[in-house]
Amino acid sequence: MNHSRRNFLRNTSFTVIGSGVLAAVPMEVLARIRRYASPNERINIGLIGCKGMGWSNLTAFLKLPEVNCAAICDIDDAIIEQRKADLAKININPAVYKDYRKLLANKDIDAVIIATPDHWHCLQMIDACAAGKDVYVEKPAANSIREAQLMVAAAKKYNRVVQVNQWQRSQDHFKNAIDFVRSGKLGRISFTKTWMHRSGSVALPVVADEAVPPGVDYDMWLGPAPKKPFNKNRFHYEFRWFWDYAGGLMTDWGVHLIDMVLMGMNVDLPKSVIASGGKYVFPTDARETPDLQMAVYDYGNFTMTWEHTMGSGTGNYGLNHGIAFLGENGTLILNRSGWEVKPEKAKDIDKINPVAFQPRTDNGLEKHVANFVEVMRNRKTETLACGIEAGARVAINCHMANIALRSRTQLLWNRKKNEFSNQAANLFLSPVYHNGWKLPKL
Repeated sequence: MNHSRRNFLRNTSFTVIGSGVLAAVPMEVLARIRRYASPNERINIGLIGCKGMGWSNLTAFLKLPEVNCAAICDIDDAIIEQRKADLAKININPAVYKDYRKLLANKDIDAVIIATPDHWHCLQMIDACAAGKDVYVEKPAANSIREAQLMVAAAKKYNRVVQVNQWQRSQDHFKNAIDFVRSGKLGRISFTKTWMHRSGSVALPVVADEAVPPGVDYDMWLGPAPKKPFNKNRFHYEFRWFWDYAGGLMTDWGVHLIDMVLMGMNVDLPKSVIASGGKYVFPTDARETPDLQMAVYDYGNFTMTWEHTMGSGTGNYGLNHGIAFLGENGTLILNRSGWEVKPEKAKDIDKINPVAFQPRTDNGLEKHVANFVEVMRNRKTETLACGIEAGARVAINCHMANIALRSRTQLLWNRKKNEFSNQAANLFLSPVYHNGWKLPKL
């Protein structure tokens, strides 16, 4: 980034375009609405992981006139070719890489989007920070507790702007609901609930291992994960159901929903966690992570529960996902559609006024991206909507529930020692890296 571009980042403003659901924008639409800044004013973005959320994130970035996609990186040639064709529709011709380290060596790149499987987030974020890049990383921030802590340390060491893509934090109705919780109007809150009931889930069939598809660098996809034969049901989107690469629904959705409780109640880590569950809905399918799981967190002055199921869409209050804050005066119920408050009664009189349903009105992803670019410009990391500290904190909470389940123990966290009180649980604190990759040391 040259001097004039750096000044631009600090001194100019931009407009966030559009609203609606979280989805990648069709290139034909983006071509019509896209505006362009001068070359010296541009922020050059590199995308690492071009499928799914990586592509959705990039299209949100490209709505900003100062953003240019300078490079894309993926281990799958078919995805690379598709994204090259997509970007050509808006006259972008990015450099192409299959090894993210070569992309990071490109000195023209100012920031990277990391949207790879979870087991890659820590290595790629730390390498990007060391290379002088700011980072927009997918959730969950990390695939283990120690990785999350290392990522926080790396952002501080290299003085980088790191935003985790927990975009609900940027959506107005979530912020308004959390403000209501913090106002004290609900009275003393002793119980909170979080849940995800995934009605669209079907069994993931067990299929035989097969040859690596042409154009796929499978060794790079595996990276630090254990060496295993290629199987299409562990690849691309389905990686999230296997412990080598991710933490199942607990980390996939838990980071979004539990994050709201941590914000509303102003807490970080629980005193204790217990969990139960297993593969009860689809007991013989290919997934490893539980399709049904419950966890109970004790934060000292209130309890939070998490629950998830697959194949059933009816959850608390008739909602398939959500967060509830149960106070002595009323209950606030919140999800991606909106929020409302149901009052408690005393002698048939409402303790507080009800709040009618407040619907979603804006696009959280676009605002989240805009916030990141703004902080790239002013370097005021305390104004990030979800900096790495916040993203790491909720990732750690979610991993605790998985560790409690896998170790079959109650977890008691020792803050001074930065570990659990029992060794069975501590075995899950750090990942074991394979294939020559090493857990970073800072």
